[in-house]
Amino acid sequence: MIHVYCLMDNHYHLLIETPRGNLSQILHHINGAYTTYFNIKHRRSGHLFQGRFKAILVEKDSYSQELSRYIHLNPVRAELVKNPSQYRWSSYRYYSGEEKGPEWLTMVFILGYFGSHGKSTYQKYREFVEEGMSKTLENPLKKVIASTFLGGEEFILRIREEQLEGRKIDRRNVPSVKKVLRGPTPGEIEVVVAEVIGEETVLFRKWCIHLSHQWSGRRLEEIGAHFGTAREAMGSILQS
Repeated sequence: MIHVYCLMDNHYHLLIETPRGNLSQILHHINGAYTTYFNIKHRRSGHLFQGRFKAILVEKDSYSQELSRYIHLNPVRAELVKNPSQYRWSSYRYYSGEEKGPEWLTMVFILGYFGSHGKSTYQKYREFVEEGMSKTLENPLKKVIASTFLGGEEFILRIREEQLEGRKIDRRNVPSVKKVLRGPTPGEIEVVVAEVIGEETVLFRKWCIHLSHQWSGRRLEEIGAHFGTAREAMGSILQS
């Protein structure tokens, strides 16, 4: 479902919902189909949008209203128009009641926060957006965790437990995941290794470093700081 959209000059914003983990396929289709259509219509070739897409998983009930306002005010922040209702290439005109929305646009969820479907609902949503024009609002995307998740502590915990824990994910090479996944600290790893082989053995420190690198999700600098070892020396230890 597409809840909100805004097409800018070289990029676009979408607030969408899918029950499947197929966002990449969806956006690949949208980018490919629209770029082909646009290039043929305007007799051009090449890329149309800037860079690859960036996706953020959002806690629906907590942030949808704020994100809808943020997206609809993009043209105002870019100084393309003074009021979002003047911008043709967004869903705001439908949310403000100026025009009837297309069938593929799902407005009932966000408008539901402002009352039942009707003139008063549109008016309340307009007031909500215009409030954002009259004062400096904090960018809701600044609250994104690990460049990927926007939600409260319980939401992050649920995503971690339901979607990430127990899966084979290299948390060292996926920064957004390693900030969310729980991993043992180097100190906790030391305790376990000490119980298995003892602290006095020659291999104790090397094992601790290897296991910390594999399972803690920390950067080499962080692991080296814990064990008092320079990054260059860490590389030699891990290769041995």
